[in-house]
Amino acid sequence: MTCDELITLLKESGADAWELTDIKTEGWEFYFIGKKLDQNRVRDVEHMSIKVYRTLKEGKMLGTASGEIDPTLSRDEAKKRITDILKDAEYVINPYYELNKPAETVENMQEVDLAAIAKDYLETIKNIRRDDNSFINSCEVFADKCHSRFVNSEGIDVTQIYPSSMLEVVVNARNADKEIELYRLYTAGTCDRSALTRDIEELMRFGVDRLDAKPTPALEKTAVLFSTRDAVELYKWFVSKLSANFRYMNLSDWEIGKAIAPSASGDRLTLTARAFIEGSSKNRSVDNEGAPTADITLMENGVPVQYWGSRQFRYYLGIDDGYIAMNFEAGGGTGTKESLCSGSYMEIVEFSDFSVDDVTGDIAGEIRLGYWHDSGKVTPVSGGSISGSLTELINEMRFSGAARHYDNYLIPELTRLEGVNITGIRTE
Repeated sequence: MTCDELITLLKESGADAWELTDIKTEGWEFYFIGKKLDQNRVRDVEHMSIKVYRTLKEGKMLGTASGEIDPTLSRDEAKKRITDILKDAEYVINPYYELNKPAETVENMQEVDLAAIAKDYLETIKNIRRDDNSFINSCEVFADKCHSRFVNSEGIDVTQIYPSSMLEVVVNARNADKEIELYRLYTAGTCDRSALTRDIEELMRFGVDRLDAKPTPALEKTAVLFSTRDAVELYKWFVSKLSANFRYMNLSDWEIGKAIAPSASGDRLTLTARAFIEGSSKNRSVDNEGAPTADITLMENGVPVQYWGSRQFRYYLGIDDGYIAMNFEAGGGTGTKESLCSGSYMEIVEFSDFSVDDVTGDIAGEIRLGYWHDSGKVTPVSGGSISGSLTELINEMRFSGAARHYDNYLIPELTRLEGVNITGIRTE
C-alpha cells in the first residue's frame, strides 16, 4: 500500500474530510559499553496514519477518529481498515470546525547527512574525558533522516525532510565508599559537539559532587536557581497557558492584552514561537496539520499577544493565523550571572523528578543534587524536595539575558525564583 494508493482510498471512503501523514525514517543506531562500540544497526521504516471526519447533527458537530495504516496491507485490507476507523468517528464528537486549507509555504527539504551526524556524536563521545572518579558507563546514539508527507482533503500536499537525533547516556561516579549513576536523554536535530561535551562533562562533575553531598537543610522559603535543563519545565508552563486549547477549555485565564502578573517586580517574559531554531529536532515548514510555521510573538513583556495551537481550537476562538508551535524562545531577562548568583540561594542541578503542573503552575521535585550558596560558601547537598506555585513565584521571577539551548527550546541560561519551599532532611 503506497501513500498515493491510500489517498485514492480516502477519497472513495465517504469521509467528509480526512488527513494523511506518511513518515519514512532512515535511521542509524549505535550502542556503547563505556567507550567501546558493542553493536550498531540500520533502520528503514514507514508509518502511515490517517484521521477521518464525519459531519453530524445537521453540520453542527464533527466526528473524528484516527488510526495507523500498515504499508504492508493489501488494497482490500486497507479499505476495510478505513471503513472501521470511519465508523469510530461516530463516537468522538466535537463542535464543527474546518480543516486547514492550502497556503503559500516553502517545503522543508533540509540536507540530512546521517554519516556526518553520527560522526559528530561518536567523536564527541570518544573525546569525553574520563578518570577513576567519573566515566561514561554506557550510551546509545540514534540518528534519523525523516521524510514526511502531509495530505488533506482540502488540497494541502506538502513534503518535508528533516533530521532527528537522540543520545542516551549513563554516567558513573565513584569513590572509595560508593558508586552512583546519573542518566541523561538528549534530543536534537543535529549534534552540537561543543554543547554536548559541556553537558556531559557537567553531568560527570555533578556525579562526583553528589558523592560528597550533605543532607539538604530545611530552608523553608528561599531563593532557588535553575541552571540546567529542568528549567525548560518552567517555561513549558507559560507555553501551555498560551495555547488555544487551554484557553478554550478555561484551563487558562490569560487574556490577550492583559498582563499575567500586573504587580510583578521581577523580569517580564517575552515568549516567541519559532519556525526554526538552529539544531532543533522540530524545525518544520508546516505543522502536523499542514499549517505554515512562522515566527510569532506569543507574549511580550509579560503581556499575552497571541494564542498558538491546533486548527480545531483556533477555529473555535476565531484565530485565523497560527499553528501547532514546536520551537520556543523565552527571553526578556535583565539579570547577569553576578546578580542572579548573589546572596543566599539554592542552585538545584539534578532532580529525581521535576514537574510543573500545566494548569495550576504547582512545582515539585526531589533534590538529587543542589548547591547551597551561603556567605560565600558552597555546599553540595542531596535529599529533600522543593514546592511552590508559579502563579505566585512569577511576581519575583528573574532570569538572565544570556541563553542556553535545549533542543527545541531556547531559554535563559539562569532562572531564579524567590520564596520557594525547601523541605530538608532530618539528620538526628
